[in-house]
Amino acid sequence: MILFRKFRVLILMVFLIACSMHIMIDLLPKLERRTNSACSCSHTPSEDPQNWGKHRPRSALETGWPNKHTLRILQDFSNEPSSNLSSHSLEKITSAGEKTEALKRLERYATNGDDKKQVIEAAAFKRDGADKGSRLLALFEHPLYKRPLPTLTDEDTLFNVNTDIRFDPKAADNQEWHGEEKDGEFAPTGGLSSDSYPNWLRFHIGINRYELYSRHSPVIDAMLKDLVTQRITSVAMKSGGTQLKLILTFQNYGQALFKPMKQTREQETPPDFFYFSDFERHNAEIAAYHLDRILDFRRVPPVAGRLVNMTKEIRDVTRDKKLWKTFFISPANNICFYGECSYYCSTEHALCGKPDQIEGSLAAFLPDLSLAKRKTWRNPWRRSYHKRKKAEWEVDPDYCEEVKQTPPYDSGNRLLDIMDMTIFDFLMGNMDRHHYETFEKFGNDTFIIHLDNGRGFGKHSHDEVSILAPLSQCCRVKRSTHLRLQLLAREEFQLSALMEESLRRDTLAPILIRPHLEAMDRRLRLVLQVLADCIEKEGYVGVVEDDLVPEGTPTPPAPQR
Repeated sequence: MILFRKFRVLILMVFLIACSMHIMIDLLPKLERRTNSACSCSHTPSEDPQNWGKHRPRSALETGWPNKHTLRILQDFSNEPSSNLSSHSLEKITSAGEKTEALKRLERYATNGDDKKQVIEAAAFKRDGADKGSRLLALFEHPLYKRPLPTLTDEDTLFNVNTDIRFDPKAADNQEWHGEEKDGEFAPTGGLSSDSYPNWLRFHIGINRYELYSRHSPVIDAMLKDLVTQRITSVAMKSGGTQLKLILTFQNYGQALFKPMKQTREQETPPDFFYFSDFERHNAEIAAYHLDRILDFRRVPPVAGRLVNMTKEIRDVTRDKKLWKTFFISPANNICFYGECSYYCSTEHALCGKPDQIEGSLAAFLPDLSLAKRKTWRNPWRRSYHKRKKAEWEVDPDYCEEVKQTPPYDSGNRLLDIMDMTIFDFLMGNMDRHHYETFEKFGNDTFIIHLDNGRGFGKHSHDEVSILAPLSQCCRVKRSTHLRLQLLAREEFQLSALMEESLRRDTLAPILIRPHLEAMDRRLRLVLQVLADCIEKEGYVGVVEDDLVPEGTPTPPAPQR
C-alpha cells in the first residue's frame, strides 16, 4: 500500500514537472524579447549558413500577429476567390461591413516623405538605352502606341478616391506604426495629396475599363523599383495552386507574389512533360510582363526580378510555421526550403540558395476582391488537362461557331480579346491558359487580365501551333493588333531586339537566352501567316475588326498584305 502511494506521488510530480516545462517554453519568447529589445543585431546575408540552426526565427509572440487593422486587404493576385488567404489564414475575407472600412482606409492611405522622394526619383529615372538609337523608344513614339483613351467617367475607373481625406497614423491602431516611427524607418504623415500615396496604391487607383496602367506611366517605373528595393516585412505561403508561391509584404504595406527560381535560363521543358506538370519559371513571369507591354496590351500586372536572401528576407520574417519547418541545410552547405503545394514541394525538389541567395519574380498584387471583385471565366479553348482525353476544340474544326453564339462572345470585344490572349500565349509558348479574369465593375465591356504566365518560355526549339487554334478557327483579330504585329516584324523594330532591350532593365538580366528571343521572331511570322491565310479565305473586312476609328467614321482602305 505504501509503495502504491509513493508511485502515485511520483506520477504527480512528473506531471507537475511537465506542466512547468510547458509554461517555461511558452514564456521563453517573451523573456527573449525583453532581453533582445536593446540589441539591434540581425542575421546578415554573409553569415555562415552553418550557424543557421543557432538562430531561431522570431515567433508570433515576438513579432505580434497582425489584427484586422494591420492586415492590408487591398491586394490580391490569383484567379481563385479565396486567393488572398495565406496557408495559415492570416488574411480573412471581409464582411460587407468591413468593406466600407477597407475602402475608407484606401482613401486615407498616404505615405511618408521618403517614399514621396522615391516616386520623384523613379519618375525622373531614364529608361535604359532610351536614346536616339533605342528601338524601344522609337516604337513607343509610333502613332499606334500614342492612341488616346476615350474620356473616362466614374463608371470607367475602378476606384473613385476622395483625395481630401488624409491619413492619420493614430487611426491605424497598430503599434508597429509607432515603433517604426521611433526608429525613423517608416513614419507616415498626414496632409499629403493622392500623388504621395504609395506606388502600389497609385497603381490600383489608375486601373480603368481599358487598361491596367497607362502608357509610360511614371508610377509603374517607380513600382518596379519598389518591388526590388522595398524591405520585406512578412512572408506567407499562398494557398492553392500546384507549385510553391509566396506572398511577400513590404515596408510600405504593398504586397507581391513571389515565384522562386526552379530552372536555369538554359534548361528547356523535358519533351516527355505534360503541359500541366511543367515547372513555373520566374523568368517567364518577368518576360511576359515586358512582352505584354511591347504588344501594347497592358493587361499583365507589373513584374520585376529580385535576388532574395532566403535567411534574412524569408525565414527570419515569416510567421508561417509550415513554411519555416521546411528549411534545411543541403549537403552542399546551402540554405534550402520546399514549402507545401501539390507538385514539387519535397526535399527532392527543394529550392536552394547560393548559399542563401535565390532569384525570383515579384508580381504586384491587384486590388483585393473585397474592394474590386473579379469574375473568373473558363477559357473556351481550355485544354483537357488529361493524359489521354482531348478537349472539344481539338476535335471539332467548327468549334468557334459555337463560341460565337455564346455570351459574352456573341457581342462586344471579348472574342477579339481572346484572340489577343492567344497571340500573347503563342509568342511565349504558354499552353496553360485554363481561365482568365475581368473586373466585375466593368461588366463584359472590358479587357482580359493576363495572369499566371509562369509556364511560358519553356521550349525555344518547338512552336506549339495548337495554341493558335482560336485564331485559325475564328479568323478574327483587331486591326490595332494586326498592325502592331506587322510593325514588330519589321527589321527596324524586330520583336526579339525590343524584348532584349526592355528586359535589360531588369535587375536579374539577362532574363531570356538568345534562342528564346529568336523563337519569338519565328512565332510572330507564323501568327502573321495564319492571319494572311484567313484574309485570303474570308477577305480583309471579314477578318480584321477596325477598332482604330470611332463609330460613324469612314473605314480606311485595307492595307496591302
